[in-house]
Amino acid sequence: MSLFGNGLDAAVQKAFTRPAPKSAGAQMRYLVKQLKGTKAVAQMLRISQRTVERYVKDQIKKPRPDLAARLEREVKKRWQPRIRAKARQKAATTGGIVIDTRARIGYTAPIGTTDEDRLRHLTVALPPQYAARLFDAQDQGAGDRQLQQIAAEALKEVYFQDGGRRAGQLEEVRFTDIEHLEFGL
Repeated sequence: MSLFGNGLDAAVQKAFTRPAPKSAGAQMRYLVKQLKGTKAVAQMLRISQRTVERYVKDQIKKPRPDLAARLEREVKKRWQPRIRAKARQKAATTGGIVIDTRARIGYTAPIGTTDEDRLRHLTVALPPQYAARLFDAQDQGAGDRQLQQIAAEALKEVYFQDGGRRAGQLEEVRFTDIEHLEFGL
């Protein structure tokens, strides 16, 4: 997953009403219930079916670090799907999304302007249409570069052009060297 994809997922996960299962046994039981069988879980996690059964019965309690990471990722991906969908829908239609970033940001503009890239820390509320574009692109499997491009367009319109009130000749915003990126709904 990418920096932007993980950031969007983390923002949606803040809307969860209950915490996801923490122990390996509880996580495994949840996945078995969701996928309707131990065989499907074993194939997804790339472990044996018998190992899944041992986790379900709490015969094994502590997974290897790589398995623990895969297990947690798969549980969080499936946890509270209706809450996740509702939070994304609200952000895409009425609420918008907040981006908090520290990155090197510059722009292309006519000669005579100070368009040099510089490190900026921005916290900007983006309108719902950009939240919708980000979530749609993420659903379609867009990579980090495409999500970064959508965020750059949003920053151009909202931060630099202030909704069309200034910097009308601004052509392109460069959004690189990201040190910190966080989204909020």
